[in-house]
Formats: sequence, C-alpha cells, structure tokens
Amino acid sequence: INTSIIYSFTGRADLAKGVLDKGWLLMYCAVYVYAIWDSYRSTVDLNKFSILADREKSSVLPFKVSTTAVNYLDKRPPWTASLWSALLPGLGQLCTRDIITGFFVGVFWIAIAYYSHLLEAIHYTFTGAFRQAVEVTDPQWLLYLPSLYAFAVYHAYTTAVENNRIFDIEQAQFLKKNYQNPDFIMPVQIQGKRNGKKCT
Repeated sequence: INTSIIYSFTGRADLAKGVLDKGWLLMYCAVYVYAIWDSYRSTVDLNKFSILADREKSSVLPFKVSTTAVNYLDKRPPWTASLWSALLPGLGQLCTRDIITGFFVGVFWIAIAYYSHLLEAIHYTFTGAFRQAVEVTDPQWLLYLPSLYAFAVYHAYTTAVENNRIFDIEQAQFLKKNYQNPDFIMPVQIQGKRNGKKCT
C-alpha cells in the first residue's frame, strides 16, 4: 500500500495499480474502516463516563503501584512531554508515566526507522548527497514514520494536559475532604454601589 501511495503521489498510476495485492487490499479496507468506527464509538463512550465521573465526584487514586510501573499524580508541563516525543517518539509517554504505550511506540519507531534506513538518509542529506538519500530509503517503511511521529507528540501533549487536570481534581477532593469544615459557607462577592463608591 505504501509503495502504491508513493507511485500515486508521483503521478505513476499504472505502477500504483500494479503493486497492489487485491487480496490483502480488501482486508486492509475492512480493518481501516472498523478502526475509524471503533475509535469514534469508544471516544463517545469515554466522554460520557468522564461527565458522569465529574458529576458524581468519583474518587481519584493519587498513587498506584503495579507490575509495570509506579504511577503517581503530579504536574508536568505538556510542552516537555511533547518535546521528548519530538526528540524520540516514546520518551514523551515515559515522561507522562504511560509506560506500556511508551514502550510500544519506542520499539515501533526504532524498528521502522531501521527498516526504512531513515538515519542513513539523514546522514546523506546533511552531507549534501540528496540522490543517495533518496536511493537508500525504503518507501514501504518510510511512510509509516510521519503518522507514528505525529501520534507520539500529540499523545504525549494531551496525556500531560489530562493528567494535570486529574491532579487538580484529586487535590481539590483531598482538601475538601480533609481540611474544609462541612458547615463552612463560601463567601459570595456581591458587587454594588454605596454612596457612589464600588463595594463588595
């Protein structure tokens, strides 16, 4: 499919049709359409659960120890996580303590970069040998890199943002439960004018 995409982008439609395996192509179409539908459906359901959790004030665990990692809530700048992913996809996920996703993204990035000869192409590009850079790359593998790279950076950023939001919720719940008197009446600011002066 990736080779066919390259031929299509370069205006060689006959070659694009010739490299496609019709048996595998039909299976790819089914999986592709299902993945789009399932991701949309899952997102709608998760958004509903998020709204319910907010309304019911569901408790948030600030610390969790599992077989894969020691996870705890704290604030992290989202740009830091996205910067680590921009340097090497998978590191941003490790920064946000998403160990399993970070492991798989990192392994896939290394494997695809190796089989596409990305680093060799970068080396030839820096030395000005552009023809060799084009010849050494394998487009079949190279076309996987942009989507994986964009996913890693975006996922790291949004995970950090959402973890920060959950941290704020957990802190608010903890302080209300342990330090706020249930009979405490929150002050309400009422703005008005008295004797021509603004008062609260």
